[in-house]
Amino acid sequence: MPTLEARQSDITRVDVDAIVNAANETLLGGGGVDGAIHRAAGPALLQACRALRQVRPGVRCPTGDARITPGFALPARHVIHTVGPVWRGGDAGEAEALAACYRNSLSLAAEHDLARIAFPAISCGVYGYPNDAAVLIAVATVRAWTGPAPTSVLFCCFDTAMHARYVAALAD
Repeated sequence: MPTLEARQSDITRVDVDAIVNAANETLLGGGGVDGAIHRAAGPALLQACRALRQVRPGVRCPTGDARITPGFALPARHVIHTVGPVWRGGDAGEAEALAACYRNSLSLAAEHDLARIAFPAISCGVYGYPNDAAVLIAVATVRAWTGPAPTSVLFCCFDTAMHARYVAALAD
């Protein structure tokens, strides 16, 4: 199991091997953390995302999957893009899709021998996932990881309330 830490900070400024982007299926940028990462990385990130193969028209990364690109102008060498589920009430497979985001991101990190990665609170913004439930899934999924890498996972929290949730979950 990797070492886990929660920190209130801007994910676009953390010095890790990879940051995880809470992206949409197009991987062509959006709002929230996705937009912030694209702005901070510069236009080369959009070009790299456009170069990724579409699995169906307009979809480069289906919900729950993950893709990797260079980090370009970011301190992080790589960006792992994952698409979290939109909250639909909890009976549409949202929990498994969210856990898959974390597992598939960790798997890509291991495949690329990335020791230190940082996650945002996937699906907790405009996708509407209940924050407390999302944090528990994130922490449990990362704690269950048994791969050789990453060895360090940072839960990067945008605000004080989300940071408090992660601190509490990590203390359990």
